[in-house]
Amino acid sequence: MTQEEEIAHLNKRLSEVLERLNEVLEQLSKAQERESQHLEQVSAMQAENHALNKQLAAAHQRIEELEKQKTPLPPFIKANVVKPQAEAKQERKKRDPKHNHGRKREAPTQVIEHRIKYCPVCASALGGISVARRRQVIELPPPPPVEVTEHVVYHGWCSHCGTWREAPLDVSQEVVGQGRFGVKIASLTAYLRTVMRLPVRQIQAYLANLHGLSISSGEIVGLAQRVTAQMEPQLAEVRQQIRASPAVQMDETGWREEGVNGYVWCACTPQWRYYEYHHSRGREVVKAVLGASFEGVLGSDFYASYNVYTGLHQRCWVHLLRDRHELKEQYPEDAEVRASGQGRQSHL
Repeated sequence: MTQEEEIAHLNKRLSEVLERLNEVLEQLSKAQERESQHLEQVSAMQAENHALNKQLAAAHQRIEELEKQKTPLPPFIKANVVKPQAEAKQERKKRDPKHNHGRKREAPTQVIEHRIKYCPVCASALGGISVARRRQVIELPPPPPVEVTEHVVYHGWCSHCGTWREAPLDVSQEVVGQGRFGVKIASLTAYLRTVMRLPVRQIQAYLANLHGLSISSGEIVGLAQRVTAQMEPQLAEVRQQIRASPAVQMDETGWREEGVNGYVWCACTPQWRYYEYHHSRGREVVKAVLGASFEGVLGSDFYASYNVYTGLHQRCWVHLLRDRHELKEQYPEDAEVRASGQGRQSHL
């Protein structure tokens, strides 16, 4: 190879190296540009994270301020308790063998006998016929339709008295008040409304679908009012029995009707149950229910309205133990609270 050819070859190699170097420099420049963009993104994300941390801290501070301002729940509302998860599923308790039986056979209202005289395969006469088994079917009879009884009252002219005389008619044992609906319909309507707590529209549908009785919502309300008036003497008797009892347990619970808050008060003995509805939860209701003649022992929780009764008073042990447990949780290091709790526990 001559000197000129070697110089040309080296120049070509140099050109190739320079071209490759330019490519590497260009790639390095792009990489540096991407790295700069990434650094900018990281810086922006760090700034955003810092701002979010400041907002979170402000939110926590505001929550603490609102928690301090929040009105505490009344003592009769229990706090939610998170039950710990069981480490191992406990074995299911086996039922007592005396309960391992089916429904007892009912006394039949009718008996249908299914007799057989001939073999269904060869038609031979069967002998030794006796009862093989029994099979009961329990079913409701068809709902009875409405019965409409029309009393036709005749009258006649008395020439001696000079007036018209009517045949006597007394349906006071068949209807409630002056309406046309009988005692059975009134009793069923009152039961569905008060015991089953059905709305008036559903009572309408029940009577129409099962008994074919068309009745308006106003008539249902009127029936309930007439039943209430009819039962007033019996209600007064129950109230009098409560007031004459040697011991009465009283309590109250919230009862909302037609969008208005109220309370149902109960006064109970082992033999009697008496209920009254009031919009008030004050002591005047306790005085009205017990009356001035009650001289027995009143059992109740620690609600202040019951303190209006100045006679003998038995407080609820469950409420007392609950309050003691709450005191122990609030003041775990208080020796007086612990000693008081131990002393009361020993008396139970």
